[in-house]
This record gives sequence, C-alpha cells and structure tokens, in this order.
Amino acid sequence: MTLSCRIDHLVLACADLAQGAAFVRERLGVEAQPGGRHVLMGTHNALLKLGPRVYLELIAIDPEGAAQRPRWFALDTPAVRERAAAGPFLLTWVARTDDIARAVALAPAAGKVVALSRGPFSWRIAIPDDGSLCLDGALPTLIQWDGDVQPAAALPDAGCELVRLDLSHPKAGELAATLGALGLHGPVQLGAGPVEISARIRAPRGQVELR
Repeated sequence: MTLSCRIDHLVLACADLAQGAAFVRERLGVEAQPGGRHVLMGTHNALLKLGPRVYLELIAIDPEGAAQRPRWFALDTPAVRERAAAGPFLLTWVARTDDIARAVALAPAAGKVVALSRGPFSWRIAIPDDGSLCLDGALPTLIQWDGDVQPAAALPDAGCELVRLDLSHPKAGELAATLGALGLHGPVQLGAGPVEISARIRAPRGQVELR
C-alpha cells in the first residue's frame, strides 16, 4: 500500500496568544479560535480553519504550564523566542499521514513517535528528542490523528483557505526526495535557496502571504 501524506496544519510561532490573535486579525481580518493546552509540552494554542482538513495553529509557551521535556518546534531555542518576540512568524508545518510508523521509517530525522491528547483529540506525532526542527522547519512534523478526528472539522469557517505553501531550502533536493517518499499531496511549492517558509492564504482581506 502506498504511503500518503497531506498538509495538516501550519505552525505560527507567537510570543503569546494575544500577540498571535492580533496578528491574524490585522493580516487576515478574522478571529482565531481558542484551542487548548499541551501539558507535556508546556504550550497552548489558538486555531484558524484554512480548509476542510487544514488549519493554522498559533502556538506559544504557556505561562501557566511547565514542559516535561524539550518543547516541540524548537520553541525553547533563543532564536525562535527572539524572533517570536519581534512578531509572529510561520515556523514550520505539519503533514498528516495514514501510517506514522512507516512515515518515520522513511524520514527518521522526524524523531520518535509520541502519543498526545487535548480535549476530544488524540494523536501520535513524531518529535526529535531535543525538540528541534527538521531541516529548519521545511521538512514537516509528521502526525497521525487517532480515529481520523482532526481539529479543522470542529472550527467555524472564517472564509480563509490555504492556496499554497512555499518552501525554500539549500537542501531542496534532499527535501524533495523525502516528500516524494512520504507520498505528499497538496499545494506545496519547493525551491532551492535560503531557508524560507511562506503560505498564501485567501482571506476576507484578499490573498495574503504569511511568512
């Protein structure tokens, strides 16, 4: 059986969720919805629907939480914290797979599979032991939702849609080979160059680029 992966969500790093919500309101003209807390990671989030099964995750360190391991998405690193303090930015993306064990075998840099839950949602996600990003965030974090229940379905339609995810990386060839092996489907444009992640989103204020 051929492995299949699709864009699940985009990760917007924020100094705090109020900052992230203000950014989304200003850029897209919509309101992000409350998410929840990730107790193991000491983070919390807010969400915005970008399609039937795609969403934007605003993520920040939870001031009332305490991480029980290195936080995911490199949120503990000075570089990410300093950049988020200056303003929210598109940090990385997450790809949904139908077989995370096989996906991680094909992309071992994704890390080890960890089982997590938040409210009605439970999932398995691959995270490096040190919480680092894979290929500077250009290689997606891999996730498999248990029971195929995914947050986007529960979010209100705010009139936003992901048009395209643009990736640039010096190791574009290596990245392309890995994405091909994972069976990635979706509007992803990849090119060689300096590390850059951006997304074109159709919103009430027109087509907007987040980076």
